[in-house]
Amino acid sequence: MYEYCKNCVRIPLSSRRQFLSRLGMGFGALGLASLLREDSLFAADSDAGLSPLTSKIPPFPAKAKRVIHIFAAGAPSQVDTWDPKPGLVKYDGQPIGERGVAMPSPFKFERHGRSGIEVSEVFPKLAEHVDEMAVIRSMFTDIPAHEIATVMMNTGSRQIPKPSVGSWAIYGLGTENQNMPGYISLHSGGGLPPGGTQNWGAAFLPGVFQGTSINTAAGPVDKMIENISSPYVSGSEQRRQLDLIHQLNELHAQDLQKDAQLEARIEAYEIAFKMQAAASEAFNVGKEPDNIQNMYGKNAQGRQMLIARRLLESGVRFVQVWAGGWDHHQDIEKRLPERAREIDQPLAALMTDLKQRGMLDSTLVIWGGEFGRTPTKDRNGNANPGRDHNAKGFSLWMAGGGVKGGTVYGSTDEFGAAAVENPVHIHDLHATILHLLGFDHNNLNYRYNGRDFHLTDIAGSSVTSVNVVKGVLA
Repeated sequence: MYEYCKNCVRIPLSSRRQFLSRLGMGFGALGLASLLREDSLFAADSDAGLSPLTSKIPPFPAKAKRVIHIFAAGAPSQVDTWDPKPGLVKYDGQPIGERGVAMPSPFKFERHGRSGIEVSEVFPKLAEHVDEMAVIRSMFTDIPAHEIATVMMNTGSRQIPKPSVGSWAIYGLGTENQNMPGYISLHSGGGLPPGGTQNWGAAFLPGVFQGTSINTAAGPVDKMIENISSPYVSGSEQRRQLDLIHQLNELHAQDLQKDAQLEARIEAYEIAFKMQAAASEAFNVGKEPDNIQNMYGKNAQGRQMLIARRLLESGVRFVQVWAGGWDHHQDIEKRLPERAREIDQPLAALMTDLKQRGMLDSTLVIWGGEFGRTPTKDRNGNANPGRDHNAKGFSLWMAGGGVKGGTVYGSTDEFGAAAVENPVHIHDLHATILHLLGFDHNNLNYRYNGRDFHLTDIAGSSVTSVNVVKGVLA
């Protein structure tokens, strides 16, 4: 099979595909490796055209224009951070429920802000921002296994791969900067989180909506985003090559038919080309004044948070920051405050910075893990006890765009073991996120394999209905 140039140049179709995919434009990985892989980019039948990331107006008024999700991977203990349970002291060392012997928190809780929300001493700087937060103390999920629960928190699915929250967000809203991916996921080395690329994947949505994963620990910008610029081809030459690709594709569309796979590949090339300047600027924290860098802290987590703010400021719609290390099965008294110390200053600085720049009111900030931990000692304890996994109750907080600050929503039982008042499932959280972005979660759909899918599909879930958490809305 051949496609014909009007001036009689004849190119085998398979060679044309190879030509487009191998053209020496120097884009390499570019942080868009996941987009450029044929097996993920072309998995869905896309009719999004050449501008699927164009910024869109949501169907309902929205206070949040962008989202930053700080994922506390590993599952922080709620009774040691945001959900004080002084009653555990009374039962210290005694059997409670079916999960072992009670273990009171070794950390003190104090009231902060005008709202008087109680916060653990492990978060002294974040505690200064409680009047901007809505702390949900009644979260629950389906299964307390890291991989399943992590993917569930990010996609709403514990069975088949489905699009991530970020992918749904940019599918509905597009992005405010056509020179950058709409969704970026930041991690700091040490391998991928449980569930891997599913956590920021687009699944059956067109591949351009999936997240671009960046390792912020890799070093300077040209290390974080490999081959950000070509050492062999100038920018003007790259532009000429892209223009040629567009011309060839137009001829193909006129004489034969449109090819969704090639259209998506060309769109990825265009984003990659535009990113050369935009990404170099956004990821370069060295351009920040010393006082700002010092405010965030010159460590790995501080760098991540500062990059995240610069990405939001540059128009990226959805930024996820992986901030793991919360899987404390033992020695929680030492390990939890160490981990909290790494995130406390950087995340508090992000809150301060967003507020000072007038961005907090339009930015939805989310912090939380995939599930919680038991109020009992793991395996009945040892010399340095920790806590086991718990899906029945945990804490998460939201702040910023459209969130009612200074709010505590829901509660767990007297021990902190299970959500009892106003329980909030993962699907409810996702419905609330979409609501704050201007969408009815039931109506943001994508037709695939003969049916309409949406983020809050409850098929296979432990809940029978999904509700927006109105108690956290301003």
